[in-house]
Amino acid sequence: MGESVIAIDFDRLIDRRGTASEKWDKYAGRDILPMWVADMDFAAAPAILRALRQRIDHGVFGYTHVPASLVEAAQAHLMAHYGWAIQPEWLVWLPGLVPALNVSCRAVGASDDVVLTTTPIYPPFLRVPQEASRALRAVPLIIGDGRWQWDWPAMERAAPGAKLLLLSHPHNPTGRCWEEDELKALIALAKRHDLIICSDEIHCDLILAPRRHRPLAAVDPDFAARTITLMSPSKTWNLAGLGCAFAVIPDRTLRSRFRREMSHLVPPVGALAYVATEAAYRDGEFWRQALLDTLRRNRDRLTQVFADSRLPLIPPEATYLAWFDARAVHPDNPLPEFERLGVGLSDGRDFGSPGWLRLNFGCPPALLEEALRRIMPLL
Repeated sequence: MGESVIAIDFDRLIDRRGTASEKWDKYAGRDILPMWVADMDFAAAPAILRALRQRIDHGVFGYTHVPASLVEAAQAHLMAHYGWAIQPEWLVWLPGLVPALNVSCRAVGASDDVVLTTTPIYPPFLRVPQEASRALRAVPLIIGDGRWQWDWPAMERAAPGAKLLLLSHPHNPTGRCWEEDELKALIALAKRHDLIICSDEIHCDLILAPRRHRPLAAVDPDFAARTITLMSPSKTWNLAGLGCAFAVIPDRTLRSRFRREMSHLVPPVGALAYVATEAAYRDGEFWRQALLDTLRRNRDRLTQVFADSRLPLIPPEATYLAWFDARAVHPDNPLPEFERLGVGLSDGRDFGSPGWLRLNFGCPPALLEEALRRIMPLL
């Protein structure tokens, strides 16, 4: 069932104060607009709300396994949007992506083995290796031709001895959509150094550029057995508070070890999360397309404002996150200056890049305009 245009309003300002919102409570009692954590300020798609109400009306919420209809919906979504055919047994369901990252580190190699990644990067990438008794080795990305790129010589030097590569695809926080030739080069590096790649593709349904997402595991069928792909509807359909994600692991042995590491540690997905996920994949496409239109307009507005700024910003190709260089404000910690003007952003130090900031533009355009007005003196 598609959504009507009338039912979708991305201009509506929803007051989230007093709802135990992690995003908004960070600055409770202060006149600071929270534009930090990757949590949009839009109501969920009407199709999802309808499905949840119907399930709630049933009234019983006992232990729940993954519905076969959800598995079919996830398969259909991956095939329709990415041309990726997966088998039902490849799927492992979890309550979130961060637990999946931790389990991936535990499922590959042994204690003290090296996990390779890049910076800047989503902060849990920098934490979970240590939590899994692994060593972290991070290689900085570089900027070339106006885009974030891999430093291939540095990656080649860092890869020996590593067992696992943590990949963000599309990339958080820079918003890069990796091209297929880049993914092939990464796979070639992994083959040379016997690496398994865990690809976090949670933002894959939020492509803003005129192109199609390509799952890493679909690029080279011969390498698919050495991949763990992590996905979730939580970012695209703003369902993080419900908690549902899944890993796609084609190799039986790797999948078995992943499940063993989960056992009795990772809680099961809740009944309502399954319902919301299925509704998103089955009936949420019209809403997603309307969302992408709004995000593109917000992205373009940000790009316009920052184009004349002293703070460089490379327009994101995906996500609703903008990553910019604020070292002209302060070389290591510019965040307090933005908070002083009434806008709360994500601190680049948490991403391995002091002096940089991440701005969440997944909000009604009027809210973005107010944030830009406030920070104008720093631009």
